[in-house]
Amino acid sequence: MSENQNGDNRVRVKDTKTVRALQGIVIVLAFFAILLGIVVAGGFLSRVINGTTEQMELSITKPTIFTTVFEPSPTPTPTPTPFVLNEKLPSTPEHDQMLEDYFGPLPEVDKVVPLKHKEVKGIYTNAALNLEANFELAEHSEINAFVIDLKESYGVLFDSKNELANDIGYVYPQYDLKEVVEQCHEHDIYVIGRIVCFKDVSLATKYPDRAICDSAGNPLAFYNEGSEIFANPYDTRNWDYLIDLAQEALDMGVDEIQFDYIRFPTGGSTTGAEPYFGVEGEVPSKSDAINRFLLTARRRIQDPTGIPVSADIFGIAVSSSLDGEILGQDWSMLGFTSVDSLCPMIYPSHYAKGTMMNGHIHEYPDKDPYQVMFDALYIGGKYHNAEDYCVVRPYCQAFTASYLGEGNYMSYDYNAINDQIRAIEDAGLNEFILWNVLGEYPDGSYGGNDG
Repeated sequence: MSENQNGDNRVRVKDTKTVRALQGIVIVLAFFAILLGIVVAGGFLSRVINGTTEQMELSITKPTIFTTVFEPSPTPTPTPTPFVLNEKLPSTPEHDQMLEDYFGPLPEVDKVVPLKHKEVKGIYTNAALNLEANFELAEHSEINAFVIDLKESYGVLFDSKNELANDIGYVYPQYDLKEVVEQCHEHDIYVIGRIVCFKDVSLATKYPDRAICDSAGNPLAFYNEGSEIFANPYDTRNWDYLIDLAQEALDMGVDEIQFDYIRFPTGGSTTGAEPYFGVEGEVPSKSDAINRFLLTARRRIQDPTGIPVSADIFGIAVSSSLDGEILGQDWSMLGFTSVDSLCPMIYPSHYAKGTMMNGHIHEYPDKDPYQVMFDALYIGGKYHNAEDYCVVRPYCQAFTASYLGEGNYMSYDYNAINDQIRAIEDAGLNEFILWNVLGEYPDGSYGGNDG
């Protein structure tokens, strides 16, 4: 190869290296150009994301371009849980509308205060009778509650300022309610105020339009109710009066309200006329009326205060749906009104001779306190053991029913009373109240199966 040829080759190699160097520089510059484009585009997008397309300034003094993209969102305010009333009564829109058309709407409840339920093992004390003796009894037994009459069928027994009660003229103060409540609380005794409701001849006489009447508007008296007239359980004015009395007593410290005689009269009228409550087909059933009263009382007393409402029930209604229909006390439904408790008065002396319950024939019911109590609760348990049924707190007979005649009754000493408590426990219940109209009870622990 000639010298000129070698020189040409060296020139070509040098030119090739120069080209390759220039290509490398171009590639590096292109890479940085692409990288810069990505940064610019990212900044632009972040501005768009933040709701603005204003011209972006490329400055390291503004690092907040990305902060709103990555900043955690604030914790949202919780949506309030809708308030739901605990009412489990079966219903249909048509039936609910009929009830509202007849009785008007139920009271509105804005907020429910948690219920302050007390597991009661109580005694009835009439108009706060024998308090010192009963405090002594409670101190040495399971007794922890007294039932005190606020209103009986013949009048109001505490110092009420209720306008209607005073207008009727039957406020007969038998004790100082505030003072009695304070005494009871000093002895750790829970105070239940009892109000007799629709057995109220004075109210029905003073305001005959609020009594149970015939179709001509004449008040009716009933054989089985001492030939006396009854206040009308369908009349919501009567409901308001009873609830107002209850609220007055609560303001004086009472721990629970117990409504008694929440029922219709038994037996026929003395004139033979039928009660008239409205146009046939437009009148709710008797049990509808009683349930509606309890719902109303619960919404006005128990729900806004947390103070329990309870109700006394005829014992026979627990085991006989037919009798329950007559009374307006449907055991299958009553407990779903969500009152705190129901107190069936299952007194053996109140059952007819030869009564059959739970496969047992009770020839002399008064002489079999354990079995009568157990059988009635066993039958009623078909309903009251259901989910959401309220507490069942039976009344026990604590009196001797000598009026039944020789051979038909027994002496109700401590053992006879405690046998009923044993039956209550064996039926799966925990609470009870003893009934003696004089408020007198034999010594004992009243421990049921514990003696």
